[in-house]
Amino acid sequence: MNLLKHGRLPRTLRGRLSLVALVAASLLMIVLTVVFNAVVRQRLQQQADDHLHTRAAAIAATVDTTGPAARVVEVPNDDVLDADVWIYAGPVRLETPPGAAAEGPLSRAADALAAGGGRRCATVGDREPVRLCVQSVAGEGTAPASVVTALGLAPYRGSADTVLYASLALDAAVLACTYALTHLAVGRALRPVRTMTEQATAWSAAACDDRFGDARRPDELARLGNSLDALLDRIRSGLRHEQQLTRELSHELRNPLARVIAELDWWQSRPRSPSETQRACTAIEGAAHSMVTICDTLLDDARGSATTRRGSADVRSALIQLSGRVSPSGSVDVRVSATAEGLTAGVPQALLERAVSPVLDNALRHARSRVLLSACRRDGRIHVEITDDGPGVPPRFTAELFLPGRRADPGDGHTGAGLGLPLARRLARSVGGDVHHDERHGPGTRFVVTLPAG
Repeated sequence: MNLLKHGRLPRTLRGRLSLVALVAASLLMIVLTVVFNAVVRQRLQQQADDHLHTRAAAIAATVDTTGPAARVVEVPNDDVLDADVWIYAGPVRLETPPGAAAEGPLSRAADALAAGGGRRCATVGDREPVRLCVQSVAGEGTAPASVVTALGLAPYRGSADTVLYASLALDAAVLACTYALTHLAVGRALRPVRTMTEQATAWSAAACDDRFGDARRPDELARLGNSLDALLDRIRSGLRHEQQLTRELSHELRNPLARVIAELDWWQSRPRSPSETQRACTAIEGAAHSMVTICDTLLDDARGSATTRRGSADVRSALIQLSGRVSPSGSVDVRVSATAEGLTAGVPQALLERAVSPVLDNALRHARSRVLLSACRRDGRIHVEITDDGPGVPPRFTAELFLPGRRADPGDGHTGAGLGLPLARRLARSVGGDVHHDERHGPGTRFVVTLPAG
């Protein structure tokens, strides 16, 4: 984390993956280089030992062990054989290489090897190492003889160093190629991610229905694209719900606001008596409370808490309040049937009013002269019927009646956004009820709001 904060590590995924590949390749190359050079050095030393033992065997052929004492048989041109060779009869040194000090470190090392006998090798010196090997020459009736040969390891060490430097150069080249190829491969592999990023940026600038799952991608990116598509769908659904709530609030608040404006215009049109002013204030206060109720009901439904808030409401009282809020137009008569007397719905009064109010507004909008509100209890439920004597619902529009934003005839001169009936059905269904259109009724239109009985 500290390295990342100080910018010592690459910030891009491409750079980090390339760095990880480089580190992994470096560790592997280090291990391989160490093992390879160790094997090379061991092999070169083995070759030096084999050479020394071969020379020792050749020298042993010149040692005569048939007599009572071992002796060296002189052969023509034996100067090459005698170079770096010590010959012993038991512990007695018979010959010493020309130029080698009798008590020098090489001679002492040769004496030690000869005294030990057998077939062994040892290395003497650090800066200019020399390899010595001993080989015994046994004879019948005599003390065993031994031959010690020596060989400078400088050429072998030089060859080992050359192999080391070559392997290090090869390692550097391999690592450079590894980093470059990994950088290119990761960049190519991440190209679909870059494309997805550009697509997401374009989609955020302009809302569209495109999705990541429409394109063919590797399995991992396809799963990522499906997850992002699901997230986009949830976001789009949330935005639609938010827009729907905004439209519904504006739709439902329109009538109370219109009542407030009408009362203020009426009050300001000429001087009013105290009683008239009090009546206007009461109407405005009722409209304000209605707006508060509308906001609370719709927000509770949006939060999903409408089903948890149980209560009861007197059906006739709620219907009378709704009919009393209707702005008098002089052409439509709104009546509440006596059949609603004594009925209790098992929902809060605010929710009952909000479920019935959009249906009542729709009936007032299309009625010619009369709207009737009635209610009855049937099958353990409260059925509220809103009937008008208007032209009725066109058969071709019945299937779209409860779709948001749909109107049978947008040019009929009536106000409305096609949101009231879908809102009423959604609120009723949130408490286990429903709203449906009675297609058998005619002439006119009848909607039935079904709610749990209290």
